[in-house]
This record gives sequence, structure tokens and C-alpha cells, in this order.
Amino acid sequence: MKILVGDVGGTFTRLALFDGAVEEPEVFPTDPSLPPEELIDTFLAARGERVESAVLGVAAAVRNGRCMETTNLPWPIDARRIARAARVERALLVNDVEVCAHGIAVLEPGGLATLNAGGTEAPGNRVVISLGTGLGQAGLYWDGERHHAFASEGGYADFAPRNELEAGLGAWLADRYDHVSYERACSGSALGDIHHFLSGEVAPSNEISGRALGMMLSILGTFAGSAALNFLATGRVYLAGGIPRRVLPQLEAGGFLRAFADKGLLRSVLERIPVHVILNEWVTLLGAGVLARQQPN
Repeated sequence: MKILVGDVGGTFTRLALFDGAVEEPEVFPTDPSLPPEELIDTFLAARGERVESAVLGVAAAVRNGRCMETTNLPWPIDARRIARAARVERALLVNDVEVCAHGIAVLEPGGLATLNAGGTEAPGNRVVISLGTGLGQAGLYWDGERHHAFASEGGYADFAPRNELEAGLGAWLADRYDHVSYERACSGSALGDIHHFLSGEVAPSNEISGRALGMMLSILGTFAGSAALNFLATGRVYLAGGIPRRVLPQLEAGGFLRAFADKGLLRSVLERIPVHVILNEWVTLLGAGVLARQQPN
């Protein structure tokens, strides 16, 4: 039997069947009135399929098979309700970036775009940064033989400006929000705020849009460089999510990598770390399938 795999995000929910590869993927806009259980019921009924198990990556912290409402998801999700909707004995809920990390190992050639080739690659820890509606992070710990994925909520760490303009953005955000995290300054949700902040700095609207994206990608570079140091991710840094795929030319323009490597005495360490953008839209679904196959019967 096939496996139901899912990627539940703040903007879209992706569902598919998995049998060694992602099959029949379908994308649903995230709707507060349509929780995942209803989408799953609709998805499986339309295909007349029964599945053996269900694994969903969700854009939230998961504890004991549950994730509560967050800034990015409009409803709580419970593994028991997902299992009932999928008509399986047990469903597995995992942080979406952790699930994405599982999918990296099975990406086909051409599934990555290289921003920084780095130095001679040695085995080591890796980090995945996902930029979409929110800002997610996961690690891949290297035990000497293989990588082990684990979740993180680094996107909620305090925003640390690098220059006067970013400090101004931080102050502008602090006037509007209780806590200014990196996600507040670097995410799909944040891009509108950056645009509004810059509207007081720049006159033409088309220039504001370009500067807003450039500013956000520079902040992303700072965040990714800090994550690489925190995880000692000498093995690779991956950028996942919908935004990096869509703005690849802007990422390649250099602002991201300048901010990524701007770490003073450790600049040379950052410059040797390979950095890649994940181009495969279904990588989290692939990871869910991989994770499902690893579960005991």
C-alpha cells in the first residue's frame, strides 16, 4: 500500500501519495475553515485510495503528536485526528523543516542550485533554512557515518541588525510587535513590513520593492551564516522554501553571500561552506516518504 505524505504550511498544504516517489501531488490554499483532516478526506476520496500510513510535515513545533496554533497555522493539528481522517492506525506529525532535511538525501541530480561551491567538502553537520510564509530551521547532525535530522525553532531567535538601516527596521518593528524575531524581519510575512518601513526612506515604489527584497535576502544571509556557526555546519547549508526558488537570480547577485560570510575572524570558515538552494518543490513530501519507511512496523 501507498503512504499519505503532506506538507502543511502557512500559505499552502501539499498532499500526495508516496510509493518510492511522490505521486499525484495536489496543492490546496491554506484556509482557516478547512483543517487538514478535511483536505485529507477529500484527497483520498477523489483517488479511491487506502494508505498504510500517514506522515505530515507541519510549519510548527510538534510535541507528543500535537502542534498548537502558531503565527503561521490557523488551527491546531493532532496526529490522532489525522490518523482517523487517513483511516490508518497511527499518523506521524513532524516539523516541516526537519522533514525537508530527510528529503535532501534522495534529491535527484539537478535538484539543487549552488550559491557557493565552498572549499573541499568534508563530512560534517548540515543546516537547512526554509524561507516561506515563515522562517524555519533544522539541523543534520553527522555521527561519523550518516546524518540525523532534528528540528529547531531558530526563526524565533532575536533579530540582530548588522547595520544602521537594519537597526532602523528593528526599531520600526519593535514599535509594532511584542517581540522582534528573525522571522519578523525575514519571511514572506515580513516582506510587506520591510516595504512599509522603506517607504519612508525611498520615494519610487518600484525601487522600494527591489530594496525590500534585497534587504530581506541580506538579513537571510546573516541568519544563515549564524546558523552555520551555531550548528558548525561545515557539511553544507541548504536554503529551502518557496521564496529562495523564486528569487534565485537575486540570491546569486551577491548580497546574500556577503552577509553570510560577514563574521569577522571566522569569515574564511563561512567562505568554505557550500551553500545550495533546493529547487525541488516536493522535497518535504519526499522527506515524509523517507521518514515513513524508517518507522518500525
